[in-house]
Amino acid sequence: MRSRWSSLVTATPLFAIVLIGPLLASAVPVVDFTLAEAQSIASSGEFLVLRRNDDHMHMHHGAPLTELNETAITQWHDPTPPSYWSIDIEDRDPSVSRYPGLMVLHVVFMTLAFFVALPVGISMRAVKHSWHGFVVVAFYSLCALGCASSALYTKLTPDMYEGSTHASHGYLVLILSLCLSAIDITRFFVRLYAFLKSRNKFVFKPFWRNVVLGRNEVHDVTPKYIGLDVEEPPEFEVTEMKPPGLAETREPLHVRWNQPIAPIQTQDLDDTVDDETAPWVNDPRSSQGVHRYTRSSPSERTMFRVDSPQDSRHSDDTLHDFKFPGLIEQQAPLIRRIAQGAFATVERALVFAAFGMTLSGIVIYTGGCRESYINGCLAHLIKGGIFWCYGLVTFARFLGSFSELGWAWNISPTGGHISAEFVESFVIFLYGITNTWMERFGVHSGDPYTTKQVQHISIAVMFWFAGLVGMGIESKRIRGWLAASAAAALDPVDASRIWEPPSYRGSFNPFPALVIGVTGAAMSAHAQTYLFQVQIHKLWGWLLLGFSVLRCFTYFFVWLGPPRSILPSRPPTEALGSFFLACGGLMFLFSTEEVTIAAMRKGRDDMMMFLNVAVAITCFAFCWTFCVVAMKGWLKSRSSRRYPFPAP
Repeated sequence: MRSRWSSLVTATPLFAIVLIGPLLASAVPVVDFTLAEAQSIASSGEFLVLRRNDDHMHMHHGAPLTELNETAITQWHDPTPPSYWSIDIEDRDPSVSRYPGLMVLHVVFMTLAFFVALPVGISMRAVKHSWHGFVVVAFYSLCALGCASSALYTKLTPDMYEGSTHASHGYLVLILSLCLSAIDITRFFVRLYAFLKSRNKFVFKPFWRNVVLGRNEVHDVTPKYIGLDVEEPPEFEVTEMKPPGLAETREPLHVRWNQPIAPIQTQDLDDTVDDETAPWVNDPRSSQGVHRYTRSSPSERTMFRVDSPQDSRHSDDTLHDFKFPGLIEQQAPLIRRIAQGAFATVERALVFAAFGMTLSGIVIYTGGCRESYINGCLAHLIKGGIFWCYGLVTFARFLGSFSELGWAWNISPTGGHISAEFVESFVIFLYGITNTWMERFGVHSGDPYTTKQVQHISIAVMFWFAGLVGMGIESKRIRGWLAASAAAALDPVDASRIWEPPSYRGSFNPFPALVIGVTGAAMSAHAQTYLFQVQIHKLWGWLLLGFSVLRCFTYFFVWLGPPRSILPSRPPTEALGSFFLACGGLMFLFSTEEVTIAAMRKGRDDMMMFLNVAVAITCFAFCWTFCVVAMKGWLKSRSSRRYPFPAP
């Protein structure tokens, strides 16, 4: 229970996206043709195009069109007005001064601030690096330059998008970052006050490490332990934590499958006598041996905690509770852990907020998502953006992010965390239970359900209940209930012989993958007016389905060989699946009605072009993700030699 709060807070941005995102789209009444109007259009020789819902046009009869029907489009949408893009680039008037260079500067400065300086600052804060303050200053300097260039551009350019909220939302993001910095400054002065109060004279080194870096290190050590400062001894000599003889066994998999893991050799450090420390206390080299640990793996304990030393623990723990006390530091109070988790979550959410502002800025500059296009545009941007971010987070998990929570296909080194599959199932459940009712927003009472409303509501109901089942599977208490029939067949005295199988060390929950796969398969068959729209929907539907299949392959291979190490296992199927998911989300963004119609008007309705652009952007984003995760790991390895790896 001690780490669940921090795990839940870590997933807060996903919950916020699911709850707030759909509310951004305000529905408009459905427009229906009367019979006389339909007959009039049919007799005029025009293609009969009817609206099934408020955000798309669809063919009511016949095959999808291969050429634009401008007459039908103007019946549902007003002509596209001029935009910043049109007056700056596309239809620029040479006699009028325009300043697109200022907009380029705004994009460059904000990109460097939120996608370079901010991730670097977050990584440096995690390791309490001495340069963190300089990176924060660089972040705000870049933001100031970006805001200045944007303000100057707005001053020199007429307003081409009435009612735009991009600037106000951007300032809200900056205010949120300033609030986090204010908390940092407050904590600095609190540390400074405590430092000055506890000392009679100023000493620079303790001041720098305790006040500036906030490491809270104690330097007033007794002479008995001075020798320990010569070199930090490594606590581990191996890169994996596993029971003795595990790697040396030559028995086939089907023989070892149901064998309980042998207990890890332990030595209780609390039982050591002070006299035993005398020979090595001033010789750090003698402390570099292999340490042994006091806990066993979950598979050592019985499912129902009959003879377990942890009988007092709540049985509703989720998976990944494999603990290594050598890695566990003294726990802070619950309120402090929640506050720290909330701070870290909001700080990381700024990166996702910056992505949302990037989409908003593109829409405003190009003049999209206006009038009758707004509902479909928001639906595609919000949902496609969620899949895109989900794909990047999944790739970060493959690289090793969240391995301390056991989310990198590894055994959690500390335990007590909820599983990644539980978070995925909870987000799916939350999305479904909210969108089930939102599909009827803006519809008059008594209006019949349209075909598209039935399609989307049924998908939302699938999200609702599949997410609920997925959360139930992740509960150890419910898992115990499901195994009660087998356990009841034994006498109580034989209950100690019930061992958890090795597969209990991992989470094999197919419901998140099932939901995304079914959604992709359904959307690949989504009816559209034009053939190009059908093709692009089919493409991103197949990409989501590909992620689902690859995630199932991950479960298959991990089920055959459950994780036995605290290090990330990096299943290759997750790398491919995350790419399909992110690329599918980007194609989802590209499939908005306004974008596809504009592409057809300009002769750019080429599936290969759209796919190649999406793949290129996804590869670039994956390279960025890799650099961020690798830099954070490099900083941690440089700041602490606590867990060194052996030389190759």
